[in-house]
Amino acid sequence: MALTPQSNTTLQAIADVLRGADEVVLAGHVSPDGDCLGSQLALAAVLRSMGKRAVCVLAKDEPIDANLRFLPGAAELAPASSYEGAPDVFVAVDVPNADRLGEAAASILKRSPASVTIDHHAAPQRMTELAYVDPDSPSTTMLVWELARELGCADCLVATCCYTGLVTDTGRFQYQNTRVGAFEAAAEMVLAGADPSAVATAVFQNRSHASMRLEALVLDRMLFGADGQLVLSWLTLQDFETVGAVKADAEPLVNSLRMLSGVRIACMLREQADGIRGSLRAKDDTDVSVIARALGGGGHKAAAGFTLTCAMDEAVGKVAAALEGILAVGSPGSEPRA
Repeated sequence: MALTPQSNTTLQAIADVLRGADEVVLAGHVSPDGDCLGSQLALAAVLRSMGKRAVCVLAKDEPIDANLRFLPGAAELAPASSYEGAPDVFVAVDVPNADRLGEAAASILKRSPASVTIDHHAAPQRMTELAYVDPDSPSTTMLVWELARELGCADCLVATCCYTGLVTDTGRFQYQNTRVGAFEAAAEMVLAGADPSAVATAVFQNRSHASMRLEALVLDRMLFGADGQLVLSWLTLQDFETVGAVKADAEPLVNSLRMLSGVRIACMLREQADGIRGSLRAKDDTDVSVIARALGGGGHKAAAGFTLTCAMDEAVGKVAAALEGILAVGSPGSEPRA
């Protein structure tokens, strides 16, 4: 455990705050992944078991990824813009700053008398009254699992949500953030009722035909650099229209690039209405969050992202130069060359 300097509380203290609340709103980041949704839904299940009113809100009014709709409570997710009240406590999970919350959720935060952050993304400052942030935790759901045990409710529903966040944020226990604690927590979750096979089928073995067609395009236009140590590919809005795909269909593709032999860094660029979204993955100790921050984004050492507001060809050139730069420096974690 390595809490950030911005952390100013304990999970025990957060448990006390939640025990004293009647209504709690739980929010995560835009484009929520398995860790974000798993954290929200797990903690909501705990609170409801305690007789609390728990409302999980989405940063944007858009559907969640189809492969995460199996999560217990997912059908009750509502856009933050539809929540008009002021909860006793606002809880932000898996999100480091208000920008990633989205405007509507940030508005709920402002009108909440008490607020809490539970996360594993380091941030330069707190956005809530209380913050518990552990960058060494493989997933935010591992922290929520500890909190659930503190609150006395670590049942099957909670375990399923927490296991989903853990298995997705560790890349099926393949990423560099997979440590002994991840396996210990996973074992506890399975003992509590989480079904690894069912989760794997829903999350990882449920790709659409459109997703596979996008993968063919991505593999066909791969660009390599640094003697094969980096790979970059991209998708345009036209690609999505041509194959009838949605945003979620592209989520697995950066990991397809990462699987290539000799690759240290993989990057996937995806055109969207408001710019070019980039996803970075590292296969060694290279800190791709450094690249993401240099491009206006952020994230973890082995997995990070950013958004550029430019044309795709310009984005490809800019990102390729940044990737070449960090590998040319020769020391993992060094700032990329300008």
